[in-house]
Amino acid sequence: MVLPVGGGVGPVRTSASARVSLPGTPLAASAARRFVRAALADWAALEVPAADRITDQVADEAVLLVSELVTNAVVHAGTAVEVSCALDVSDREGEPPSLVVEVTDRHPARAVRGDPPDPDEPPEFAGGHGLRLVAEIAESWGTTYRRATKSVWFQMAVAPTGPAAAGAGARGSAFMDAAVAVDAPVGGPDGGFGAGAVGEGLETVPEGLAASDGSGPVHEGRKEAVEIVAPAPGRVPVRRDPEWIQRGALSFLAEASDLLAGQFDEDMVTSLAGQLLVPRLADWCAIWLDSTTGPPRLARVWHASEGRIEGLRQVLEKEPPQVPPAHRGSAVEWPWPADPAAYGPGGAALACRLVAGGRTLGTLLLGRAGLVRMPAEVVGLVEDFNRRVALALASARRYTRQATISRVLQRGLLPSVIPRIPGVESAVVYEPTGDISAGGDFYDVFPAGDGRWCFVLGDVCGNGPEAAVVTGLVRPWLRLLAREGYGVGEVLDRLNQLLGEEAVEQAVEGAAEAVVAGMEAAEGVGVVELVDGGLIGGAGLPAGGGVARFLSLLYGELEPLGDGQGVRCTLASAGHPLPLVLRPDGEVRTVAEPQILLGVVDDVTYECESFDLASGETLLCVTDGVTEHRSGDRQFDDEDGLAAAFALCAGLSARQVADRVRRAVDEFAAEPPDDDLAMLVLKVL
Repeated sequence: MVLPVGGGVGPVRTSASARVSLPGTPLAASAARRFVRAALADWAALEVPAADRITDQVADEAVLLVSELVTNAVVHAGTAVEVSCALDVSDREGEPPSLVVEVTDRHPARAVRGDPPDPDEPPEFAGGHGLRLVAEIAESWGTTYRRATKSVWFQMAVAPTGPAAAGAGARGSAFMDAAVAVDAPVGGPDGGFGAGAVGEGLETVPEGLAASDGSGPVHEGRKEAVEIVAPAPGRVPVRRDPEWIQRGALSFLAEASDLLAGQFDEDMVTSLAGQLLVPRLADWCAIWLDSTTGPPRLARVWHASEGRIEGLRQVLEKEPPQVPPAHRGSAVEWPWPADPAAYGPGGAALACRLVAGGRTLGTLLLGRAGLVRMPAEVVGLVEDFNRRVALALASARRYTRQATISRVLQRGLLPSVIPRIPGVESAVVYEPTGDISAGGDFYDVFPAGDGRWCFVLGDVCGNGPEAAVVTGLVRPWLRLLAREGYGVGEVLDRLNQLLGEEAVEQAVEGAAEAVVAGMEAAEGVGVVELVDGGLIGGAGLPAGGGVARFLSLLYGELEPLGDGQGVRCTLASAGHPLPLVLRPDGEVRTVAEPQILLGVVDDVTYECESFDLASGETLLCVTDGVTEHRSGDRQFDDEDGLAAAFALCAGLSARQVADRVRRAVDEFAAEPPDDDLAMLVLKVL
């Protein structure tokens, strides 16, 4: 994989280099760390010039920085990543060799995240430290923009020649040891720690008693935090460098924040939390989620030895932890369970209540084999991580509750079935944007008596609870007015007057406030979202754009003319995209005249238009989510794009027409529509 190379340009020549391409997934950072460790191990094994001068500290810091840069690229660029690593040797006397690492993504327009270090910033801040760490640790670094890519690189000097490098050479084999152990659980199959290496400036981890099940040694004494927090699992020796420990902790918290941010499913949050903890901070972990209707649910169990997960789950289901209420959010020592077959040999365990906004959401339990107690630095890190998991769970629960309310509202605002109109085939497409707010588009088809059938396609300005209230008022009003015998124009006149009444405005505002108050009472806190490690506070559902009393509406009546004679259609458009009629020969024409939105002006009279639809002709009605779907600066209906797509539907059924037009909208732009989309197709048989 890694071969020494010769040559180079000018006074610097490349002693060895390696390159790897990684997919833009959450696993890219860990793959990049493994790649750098393996490259250094290969260079040491091949006796590449100057490879024996790379100290453990340089290697550790290079792994930390490449992890930060790859995480930044994956999260913020969202593309595949290429990582290259090179060992450059200078021909200038006295200038030490250098390790150069470059991370390249395929999003050159994205700005590089990172600001100069802020001396007043608290050390516990967990987000946005990627480039700050690079600036603090690397000897030099920079950014290179190319036509289709962007690269961030850093350079680190390795140990000089002479006596100072001797110690580094003695530790060179650690690279190969780490590379071999990259994919193995720390300390062997049981997930425990191995004995510490003995050397200058290193601490020997005391040997302990054999495990009760004979699976391996159990080490007594206190593990150094560096052994747990270090970004290179399995790497011994141990250094007591508080600054280095802090860097590892910040890297871990930054990665956790990036992965947990924007997760809207609580089971996904617990799954990510387990994979982040094991094996980096723990050999096993479990997460319980509290429920308002029953006992806590064991949502996730994770073990470094996958064969033990099921046995661990069975034991934990019988022994859920009961953390005292006084320890809200704080980690407390927990007795190591007595079943070594499930948990592994003896060690230290911690339990934490997951608390966000003053509400308890669940419990986190984790354990590490081979310890008498967790180091204080690790306990603090677990508590910081615990808070991030709790915030992500609160955000996911809030999102789920909002999506549930939206679905309930949506079901009540739309007809459950579309009735069959004699002699007419119908099809509907309805796609609201997002899951957490009720859409502003609505439709309806209903009989009005005396052989008349009415159809409606509307779009309330805004969305959310305000739009839902307006829709809930308009649909029954339309049905009532139509069945009272009012004509198409008269129905719109009276509907416009009703929307202007003060009682409607009060109903809209009151309903929106009631929904928000109900959400806050159910949750106990305002909106909680974890974004790049930060907390955003607020209250209520997503804004729908103020009091949504204005709407565009297409309303019409159909009267069958008899067998084979078609139907008489009378319709009016109030600020709505005009409907189209397709003849069997593919000719398309526009019907109706544009008029002002409903609810804007009180004293306005709406006009209607009547025409006959012959057998085989199709009427297409859409909302502006279709006509105004954008691709760059262009809209779908620019240059009669909707009519052109509709003309290709001659001879198709109503359902086929709806599917064809919907597919044309999808193919118009790479991005999905950013507005609610509704479509009603009526074809005369």
